[in-house]
Amino acid sequence: MESERIQKKLNHIDYEILKIINERLELVLRSKTLEVSPQENNILARLKTFCESHKLLSEIFTGEILRTIMSESHRLQQERMRLIGFQGEHGAFGEVAARNYDQDLIPVPCPQFSDVFEGVERGEFELGIVPVQNSLGGAVNQVNELLLETELRVVGAIKLRINHCLLAHPDTDYRGIASVFSHPQALSQCQDFLKKHNLEPRPYYDTAGAARMLAKENPHMAAAIASRLCAQLYNLEIIKENIEDHEANITRFLILAKEEDREGMNKCSIIFSTPHKAGALFAVLKIFADDEVNLTRIESFPNRKDPGQYVFFLDFQIPDIDGDAGVLLEKVKSTTVMFKYLGCYREDM
Repeated sequence: MESERIQKKLNHIDYEILKIINERLELVLRSKTLEVSPQENNILARLKTFCESHKLLSEIFTGEILRTIMSESHRLQQERMRLIGFQGEHGAFGEVAARNYDQDLIPVPCPQFSDVFEGVERGEFELGIVPVQNSLGGAVNQVNELLLETELRVVGAIKLRINHCLLAHPDTDYRGIASVFSHPQALSQCQDFLKKHNLEPRPYYDTAGAARMLAKENPHMAAAIASRLCAQLYNLEIIKENIEDHEANITRFLILAKEEDREGMNKCSIIFSTPHKAGALFAVLKIFADDEVNLTRIESFPNRKDPGQYVFFLDFQIPDIDGDAGVLLEKVKSTTVMFKYLGCYREDM
């Protein structure tokens, strides 16, 4: 039994080593540099002192490990991989959506939505992906506020059906699970399942973060609600899939970039505000009605910079996929007091 316990601990350490190496490779790719950095040279120069403090690590062995990692870092940089930033830990639904959008992209986690926007603006990421609305939870207000301020363009969109899984540590007996960690929204979306099985919901900052914590800390009699991808990333077992209360749980994500890509466009997104008078919004909507343009989203949000005023987020389909929405947009712009063009792009309907 002691040898089995040690083996399990070794397996866990191996996973942690690989995750840390992956994190290092992501940071190197974000730096966009090809030369060996002074930091790497300093690390190699400090090897002797480090190894003297850790008796089991020889200077030759440690040097080989670090040089191999650095070599792989530079190889990946030379491949000019395209990065896409998403909010949350690895395994978040933003990463699932990014992988579905383009499997060749390298998803990179960001702590906050603002970090995704800033990463694209600074050129660390070629693209960013952010959720704008959920069929059950409504609009993601923080993202919409950031869209109001950014100069980035929307270059694509994707809808993802949210499938929640109950995940457990491999050492956990699922019959003894008593509490479940996850983001409050995920817990709310699975509340019927939790009540049915008498499981205590335990709010956590992120669904994928809860899965990561579960894998690392293995709290007693606990599980997590997260994506199927989290089970693969954190070596967790899937106890049950599709535990959400409603099948129609869909989140729409926007893809952001510095430059617009209008190839195959079939949808446009804009933000505007109208004069504070009767019929002002109707006048804008009439422009679309007269041109027989289908609106797919219209939502209003209070303007934090101008209390008492509202801004409207509007998406519409381009009737002719090869057509130009410019004339229509000019009509709208002339009717509004504030107009912001987010982009024309392709979204699979």
